[in-house]
Amino acid sequence: MSYRIIGDSCTDLPKALKEDPHFMLVPLTLIVDDFSIVDDETFDQKDFLSRVKASPHSPKSACPSPEDYMKHFDFDGDIYVITLSSQLSGSYNSAELAKRLYLEDHPDKKIEIIDSRSASVAQALIAMKIKELIENSHPFEAVVDKINAFRDGLFTKFVLESLDTLRKNGRLTGIQAIIASALNIKPVMGATAEGTIYKLDQARGIVKALLLMVKAIEQDALKPQERILGISHCNNYERALFVKDEILKRIPFKDCFIVDTQGVSSMYACEGGIITAY
Repeated sequence: MSYRIIGDSCTDLPKALKEDPHFMLVPLTLIVDDFSIVDDETFDQKDFLSRVKASPHSPKSACPSPEDYMKHFDFDGDIYVITLSSQLSGSYNSAELAKRLYLEDHPDKKIEIIDSRSASVAQALIAMKIKELIENSHPFEAVVDKINAFRDGLFTKFVLESLDTLRKNGRLTGIQAIIASALNIKPVMGATAEGTIYKLDQARGIVKALLLMVKAIEQDALKPQERILGISHCNNYERALFVKDEILKRIPFKDCFIVDTQGVSSMYACEGGIITAY
C-alpha cells in the first residue's frame, strides 16, 4: 500500500524512521531575537541553546506555510500529517488549510491531518502507530478511526531543568522564577486531553522531580505491555537513560526508544529537559 506520513519538525522520530522513505518532516522556524533557525537537518542544538541562554527574550517559533505542506502532497498514495498540538502552534491550522486547498484540485485524494494534542515523542508514537496499522492492511478510513482513538489514549509528561523560558514568555513572574531557582525547584508537567500544558507536581532537585514523574507514569500507564514508551531529552542522554531504567524496572512497557530533541522540542524542553510519552 502506497502511503506517506508527514510530521512537522516537532515530531522527534527515532533514527530508523527518519531514514524510512515513507516519512517526511516539514520544518518550523525558530526565532531568537532577530535570528532565524530552520528546524531541519541543519539544526545545531548547541548553538540554539547558547543563543536562548544569552537572550533576555523568549524564543519563538513560526509554523510551516500551507505551501510547505502541499508540496509533499503530490504523491501517488494516502497522506497522513501529524502536527504539534494546535494549542501550542499554528502548524495544525496551516496543515488543514493546505489540505483544503489541495483537495480543491484533487478531490479524490485521501489526506488526514492529525492534531497530536501533544509534541515530541508523542507525535513519533502516532507516526509509528500509523505505519503499523497500514502494514497490517487497514484501509485509510480504518487507520483514521484507530489513530484518533490511539491519540486520545496517549499520555505525555515532562520535567524541566530550567524555568527560564517560562519566565521569559510570561508564564512565571521573575520573582517566582528566582525563588524556584534559588530553592532548586523543578516542575513536573503534563499535556491535557485538549493539548495544553499543566503542572502535575514539583520537587526540589532534578532527581526527585524525575522520580515523581516516574511515579505518575506508574499510576496511569494502562496496559503498558501493549504500549511503547518514548523518551526524548534535550542534550542529556545520561538523564534519559536514568529515566528509562527507573520506569522499566517498575512498568513492563512493550518497548522503549530514546531520541534527542530537535529544534521545537528543544525550545519547549530547555537544556536538560526530559519528555516522556506512552
